[in-house]
Formats: sequence, C-alpha cells, structure tokens
Amino acid sequence: MHLGHRPQHLPLENGFDEWFGAPNCHFGPYNSSFRPNIPVYNNSEMLGRFYEEFEIDRKTGESNLTQIYLQKSLDFILRQAEAGQPFFLYWTPDATHAPVYASRPFLGKSQRGLYGDAVMELDYSVGQILSQLQTLGIDNNTFVFFTSDNGAALISAPHQGGSNGPFLCGKQTTFEGGMREPAIAWWPGNIKEGTVNFQLANVMDLFTTSLALAGISPPDDRTLDGLDLTPVLLNRSHTLQNRPIFYYRGDELMAVRLGQYKAHYWTWTNSWQEFKEGIDFCPCQNVPGVTTHDQKEHTLMPILFHLGRDPGEKFPIRVMNREYEDVLSRISPVVQQHKKSLVPGIPQLNMCDLSVMNWALAGCEKLGKCLKGPKSEPWKCDWPH
Repeated sequence: MHLGHRPQHLPLENGFDEWFGAPNCHFGPYNSSFRPNIPVYNNSEMLGRFYEEFEIDRKTGESNLTQIYLQKSLDFILRQAEAGQPFFLYWTPDATHAPVYASRPFLGKSQRGLYGDAVMELDYSVGQILSQLQTLGIDNNTFVFFTSDNGAALISAPHQGGSNGPFLCGKQTTFEGGMREPAIAWWPGNIKEGTVNFQLANVMDLFTTSLALAGISPPDDRTLDGLDLTPVLLNRSHTLQNRPIFYYRGDELMAVRLGQYKAHYWTWTNSWQEFKEGIDFCPCQNVPGVTTHDQKEHTLMPILFHLGRDPGEKFPIRVMNREYEDVLSRISPVVQQHKKSLVPGIPQLNMCDLSVMNWALAGCEKLGKCLKGPKSEPWKCDWPH
C-alpha cells in the first residue's frame, strides 16, 4: 500500500470498508530484536506476520500468499454480488516484488524462472477474477483496470525482476523504463476488445475516472491531479489533447512529457557510491550525458527526446535544431504554470524512528505476538535514491 503503517494511515481510516493485506511489501525476514516482521491484517487487527504465520520460503521461493489474496477477493465479489451491492476492489498482490515468490502449483512452470512463475500465477489470478465476474453475470456492469506502480526493477533482474524492453533504465529512475507501465481496461459491452489508445494517463486518473463511472462528483475542496478518462475509454477516437505528465523524484521535477516529447530538467540514475557497490538501475545501458551518476541539472537547456521515434531515450534532439526550439516553446509555459500552482506539503518522510515500527499492533494480544520496541530515538532519514 505504501500509505504508511501507523494506524491513522491504514485503509479503514482512509475510506475502505474492508481490508486484507499488509501495509508494505514482504521485506524480510527480520530479527524481531531489531526490527519486527511486517504484519498481515484482516481489517483493523493483525493475523500474523510475513515469514511467520504467513510463510515465504526464501530458498525455494514458495509461498501461498497470492492464492490467499485471490480467494479473499473472490469471496468479496461473491458477497457483494449476492447482496446486490456495487463494489470497489483494489487488488494488489506483490509476488513479483523481490524477494519473488509463487505457490507450489506454479513453481518451475514458466520458462523465465521464479519471476516467470510469479507472473504466471498473477495472470492466472486475474483470469479467475474475470471468470468470477462472468459467472455471476456482472461482467457487463463492472469496469476492470490492470496496471502496475512502476517499471521493472532491473536491480533485481534477471532472476528476481522483469524487463522494460526498449525503454531506458528501470524502477527508481524517471526514464521511461522506470515510469512507463502496462495498462489494460476491460468492460465488456462498453470497451471494444483489442483496441489501442495512445492517450497519456497516470494512475492518479483512476480516482477521478472511478468517481465518474460511479456518478459521483469529485471533491471541490482540493486540487485533483487526476483526469476523468471515461471519454477516452468509452470513445476510442477521443483524446485529452496536450495533457502533460510530470516526472518527479522526491520533490524535484525531473522531466515533463507533452505529447510525444519529453524534456529532462534533471538526470540521475543512482550515486557513484552505489554503482561501485554493484547497484545499477540501468544495467548494460549507457547514454552519455543522460544516464548520469551525478545529479545533473539541465533546467537552462533541457534534454529533449521524441519518444515516438526514440522510445529508448538514446538520441537527444540537437539544441540548434528548429524542432528543439519549437518543442521547448510549448513545454516551458506548461512547466512554469505547474510550478506556480504547486502548494508545498508537509514532509512526512524526513525523520525515522525504530520505535514506531510494527512492534505491538491491534490484535497482537490474541496471537501472543506483541513485541517490545526500543525507546524513541528519531534520526534524519537517508533516502539514497
């Protein structure tokens, strides 16, 4: 979820009616004397922890977690359908996040090792959810959207990560390999199968789009970054022209895309120190002046690419080229207006403190799983990426 693990950040405190899952990925296992394993919740109480009650075998890669998440989702859909109630299901399995896992029926079944096994199980699970909708006769009244949160983590590849194909670099960068994701919309009778649309969109659009599909007006007491995609999804000839996409890393605007063009105002892969330790966000990819290990500023003369001709961001448009001048004259006002409209937020990730980790959570008493945490000694967090 990545919304935070403390009680006020959990799903039931932020609009959801039910929740089964964890507040973070299945990192670990940890030594409970220094850091507790991440809990798995059923609504507001923990049921156990990863690597303990919810097993993940780091040697074999076996875990039944995806099947557990699948069954919970199928049960939820069935209950809502039988009650004649509309529903919103947010299904976010994390099996393809290192350390990768798959359940026993899928281990060794793909030609892509454990990562392929995990992808195969996710594919099967999505198929089961769609079949459930069809069996219940609600497929023509249910909008399904499949996507991901970032590009493949190349630092985990090939055994624990995927591929970004022709795109540059991977997760944790603002190059296309880190930010561009698959997206599939499914709604029988409303979205024609097999069609392709090149509309620029991002996951923030799903909030606004979902409200529109439900016939609910968006809140007017805040600025919403997402757009309603229903005109594009339901009328494939329609596009939301010149919609910019802003690429951030932390609070720094790294790049902007407008149409087929992308302007890099900063470039950075990761630090020289990490790179020398074997951490490489762009393995076997080197574009001089672009895949930099120093944080390079280009705000006075952004690096421009035409992603239609050059999806791999390998051939910058020459500065003296008239195309460069024309594109920059269109992108610069967009950036200026964007920065002018920003309202600074209150930093929430500046300070770290081990005492607020998952030591003693609601429900731990019933399980005998309450742990004594250390005293509070906050320090300034170090986020190397």
